[in-house]
Amino acid sequence: MLEVPTYVWFATIGGLVALLLFDLAVAAKKGPHKITTGEATRWVSFYVALAVAFGIGLWFVGGHEYGAQFFAGYITEYSLSVDNLFIFVIIMASFAVPAVHQHKVLLFGIVLALVLRGIFIALGAAAIERFVFTFFIFGAFLIFTAYKLATTGEEEHDSENKLVLLMERLLPTTREYHGSKVMVRVDGKRVVTPMLLVMIAIGSTDLLFALDSIPAIFGLTKEPYIVFTANAFALMGLRQLYFLLDGLLDRLIYLSKGLAVILGFIGVKLTFHAAHEYSWGKSWAPDIGTFTSLGVIVTVLATTVLLSLRAVKRDPSLVKATATHAGEALAHVPEKSH
Repeated sequence: MLEVPTYVWFATIGGLVALLLFDLAVAAKKGPHKITTGEATRWVSFYVALAVAFGIGLWFVGGHEYGAQFFAGYITEYSLSVDNLFIFVIIMASFAVPAVHQHKVLLFGIVLALVLRGIFIALGAAAIERFVFTFFIFGAFLIFTAYKLATTGEEEHDSENKLVLLMERLLPTTREYHGSKVMVRVDGKRVVTPMLLVMIAIGSTDLLFALDSIPAIFGLTKEPYIVFTANAFALMGLRQLYFLLDGLLDRLIYLSKGLAVILGFIGVKLTFHAAHEYSWGKSWAPDIGTFTSLGVIVTVLATTVLLSLRAVKRDPSLVKATATHAGEALAHVPEKSH
């Protein structure tokens, strides 16, 4: 088991907070602006480099097994996040978020998601430590999710965010944007702008995705520290990836199939691991190692991307109509202030 002193936890969380504050400071200095491909590339490279450096450091300090667990978990979380970006595109379109404010929306939405995931990870780790059968539950859930992805091509998530709808009923809102402000005065009354609602939508929707991704990474490592840091690095680089992959997302036509294979594989791995915890399972359930898992994940992702791009090149009509889906999305904010 990976022994992580309390001060290391505090130092890690402090470092992550410092990175987010730095990102906020840079964004504030530049002001509202549309993120260019070059800027997104630099930020994505920066966060990926940080994740790789962290993984290498963990490899040398904690051992190659924990280093491999981090990389397997990070790659899995990041790849699942790419699929989530389709939903983010729809949310941005349904709220008609101006391009110059999308970076801020993603930043605050993902900070909220990171806090909520931290709570979810703590609960999941506690359940796994106390109840071995939790692995069976996680494994069955991942296999079921993989089946849905493979057969329908997408995960079923409620298009109407319940938390956002609740906010609309409880608070006076306006459909108009007032720059990047989340609250303004209209006719002498304080009202919430769509900026706050879309931030909540992004953050809370990501928590729904965590119902798949958190069990998936627990299938690769039982260490809460690795689960948390892999999720944190994947989330922090997600908003820049959103802008970098603009125009490419709809070309990854086999992404859902590839993710289905990965989730199904991890679900089986979790089930075998749970069986190993009982004497009756040791005779038939193979032990799938971390390096095997890492190899399967990387191979499936690379194959998925290559096959997608090759198929689209041969037949451009296969490109997903993301913009069409976004245009059909329901607008969550009311027409008038109330």
